[in-house]
Amino acid sequence: MSALLSVENVSCRMGEKSLLENASLAVGAGDFVGLIGPNGAGKSTLLRIAANLQKPSTGRVLLGGTLTNSLSPAERARRLSYLPQAREIAWTLTAREIVALGRFAWGAPLRENAEDAAAVARAMDETGADAFADRLAHTLSGGELARVHLARLLASETPIIIADEPVSALDPAHQFSVMKLLRAKAEEGRTVIAALHELPLAARFCTRIVALHKGEVAADGKPADVLHDDLMREIFGVRAGIQNTGGEMRVHLDPLTD
Repeated sequence: MSALLSVENVSCRMGEKSLLENASLAVGAGDFVGLIGPNGAGKSTLLRIAANLQKPSTGRVLLGGTLTNSLSPAERARRLSYLPQAREIAWTLTAREIVALGRFAWGAPLRENAEDAAAVARAMDETGADAFADRLAHTLSGGELARVHLARLLASETPIIIADEPVSALDPAHQFSVMKLLRAKAEEGRTVIAALHELPLAARFCTRIVALHKGEVAADGKPADVLHDDLMREIFGVRAGIQNTGGEMRVHLDPLTD
């Protein structure tokens, strides 16, 4: 498998504090990677570095074998789309106008063409955001806004999708819907990396799990190989019950002490 995105021996420090330490990650077409770890493990830092939004202290990042910092912003934006954990809206825009911002690397929304309009319509339909396309952002609920921002991400139609906690503001039904959608994108041949706290969803939908602990990669492999009780105890301080039913993995978590 040739890697569409490679993060190689990346470290990141803020003053005396180490946020990442020699972290590496290589992902290819069809991968749906669930990036897991406790708060402060370095998940968001790793994703920002992968998206060329934060400079590592050491190491490098490549897109298709090319150093990301040697590409123009437009070239990077056509290869990789990124959904941040914090999603602020600075202007009064409708839901559709926000989604159309995902086509910025192709010239929209300043000069939106038929291809851009079709991509926006597809993304809004896939996320259910078309139901409130004309509503202003400040009138939307947190869950509705989450779906709008996800639609903006998908409207870019890039080979690589990076999402930081894409289901955190959603109710259970929409969490399942978003995870199924991201899995479908991977099955189409895209590369998807998502930081997730919802371990049962990661086990069920991701093709691969990368676990971070104290800034280091603690495990990387198939969900059944990574999401075991020993690792859950070590990095999360919980115990895990694992079941495989009909080829689907189920994870049940409990505190170490009741």
